[in-house]
Amino acid sequence: MARIVTMGEILMRLSTKNYEKFVQAEDFHICYGGSEANVAVSLANFGQDSVYITKVPDNPIGKSAVASLKKYGVHTEYVAFGGERLGIYYLETGAGLRPSNVIYDRADSAMCHATEQDFDFDKIFQGADWFHFSGITPAISPQAAELTLKAVKAAKKHGLTVSCDLNHRKKLWSIAQARETMPRYMEYVDVCMGGREDAIKMLGFSLNRVNEDDTPNLEAYEQMFREMAEKYSFRYVVSSLRQSHTSSYHEFSGCIFDGKKLYTAPKYEMNPMVDRVGGGDAFAAGIIDGLVEGKSPQEIIDFAVAASVLKHTIPGDANLAVREEVEHFIDGKGRGRVQR
Repeated sequence: MARIVTMGEILMRLSTKNYEKFVQAEDFHICYGGSEANVAVSLANFGQDSVYITKVPDNPIGKSAVASLKKYGVHTEYVAFGGERLGIYYLETGAGLRPSNVIYDRADSAMCHATEQDFDFDKIFQGADWFHFSGITPAISPQAAELTLKAVKAAKKHGLTVSCDLNHRKKLWSIAQARETMPRYMEYVDVCMGGREDAIKMLGFSLNRVNEDDTPNLEAYEQMFREMAEKYSFRYVVSSLRQSHTSSYHEFSGCIFDGKKLYTAPKYEMNPMVDRVGGGDAFAAGIIDGLVEGKSPQEIIDFAVAASVLKHTIPGDANLAVREEVEHFIDGKGRGRVQR
């Protein structure tokens, strides 16, 4: 068991029901989530010692958000309380060829105004093994961007492995803003993760080729990953590989580069998907879990992809599948069958 710290903003998620558009909705389903919070929940479900740090308002809504993490075994003793509000995001789930849509309402949230005075990083990182953050956190405000930099520096001072899921969000900042900010963190990052275009949009790398059917060209991926590793001294570069056919039918795989070789996982057809949100966070958690458990690159990417595929069958932001379920899925045991 490893002690893994994640930091980010937990949000209240308000989702339309039954594939309704926002204009049709008369009520919403409520849950809590956010990239790093989702990773923390997944890791706790895998049996890791998972710690989440954030700032929430000191009111019943903020405490409800924290309680949503506690019930899955995430340690929340270092969560800071203060500020005026909890961030919110609204989710309109797409259907068929109509895409899903996210509307953010997170300006001036508690986490937007958090500073290093809210967290004792020396105490938080004492005895920890790993620190994880995403490109979403520095995008929410200049203060959060500065806090992220303080956190990664403190993590490295304490000898932690640092991972970053690049996670570009165009509704939070522009490509130019991201490219100005994100490279500041990369010298402290050991494991860089992202989707197909994150490294292009946020770090300025280029993926030279895709195949005729618009699938990723793995040789081009390996070349880009090699360039990233050489520039920033990443130990591993990781990417999910997703083809979106409709809102409810995707094909999903992933790859990991260890500085020498690119490893890929089997491709899965996800049709129909229950909930697309959080799939990348489940993938990131699977990568972290495999690395702290000392698995081989092939085992790591196989587990991470399978964990993400299972997440797409679960409503809500976080992956609630435990290690045994992911391993049984990889082995092909009882897929789709009632477990009696």
